[in-house]
Amino acid sequence: MTGTTEFIRSGEAEIAICVDGPAHLPWLVLSNSLAADMTMWDDQLPALTRSHRVLRYDTRGHGRSTAPAGPYSFDMLVDDLLTAMDAVGAARADLLGLSMGGMTMLGVGLRHPERVGRLVCAAARADAPPPFIAGWDQRIAAVEGGGLAAILPGTLERWFTPKAREGRPEMVDRAARMILSTAPAGYVGCAEALKRLDYLRHLPSLRPPALFVAGEHDVAAPVEVMRAMSATAAHGAFTVLPGVAHLCNMEDAAGFTAAVTDFLGGTRQAAE
Repeated sequence: MTGTTEFIRSGEAEIAICVDGPAHLPWLVLSNSLAADMTMWDDQLPALTRSHRVLRYDTRGHGRSTAPAGPYSFDMLVDDLLTAMDAVGAARADLLGLSMGGMTMLGVGLRHPERVGRLVCAAARADAPPPFIAGWDQRIAAVEGGGLAAILPGTLERWFTPKAREGRPEMVDRAARMILSTAPAGYVGCAEALKRLDYLRHLPSLRPPALFVAGEHDVAAPVEVMRAMSATAAHGAFTVLPGVAHLCNMEDAAGFTAAVTDFLGGTRQAAE
């Protein structure tokens, strides 16, 4: 199924998956952020397929995957990922996720460490303090009242710095298309899972080596929060991408790709 999108069943959802890269290489699974889809990784794909066979998928409720009625849970999102791995015969894989995708990868690493090589968690949190929950309640209400268009401006403001929003219209338009193509039920279902995020207290038992990647100006997953996550993890490494906000893999594609490929190649040994 190289380069072709196919569909698998996971619970009540049909999950869109796509495989790229030579069959003899080790597996790498990519997981998208909330309100994005597997195309958010397009800038990374050429480099990643030189070292890995890459499995991408659209999180339930996103892209071409279906959006069953919510609420969803991280156990559900982890099961979707493992079902996708099973469908392509990937017994073990490196993992790369951003924001909600990064949180999902933490869940896989905590629940099924035997299936994980190395893990990259970018622009993510591991807990849900009250202000975080309140923010999701506000966005859920906005989407239920006006669809994804109601949160489009605020989401783009969090995803990219003002410089990027003003100077890179093609990137911003690409992001806007992903946001607006997300099913409202899928967004709300995943937002409910985010409100119950509870991985931070378990990070000391995270066995796979893990790189935590933060954007310097990310207000959704601040540098100090991700630095603390890295320090808490048993085998955590940490890096900051300067001058970027939340969707750091798009705003600084080259810097993000270099950090990830360095770590997945095994050369990054300790936190910066």
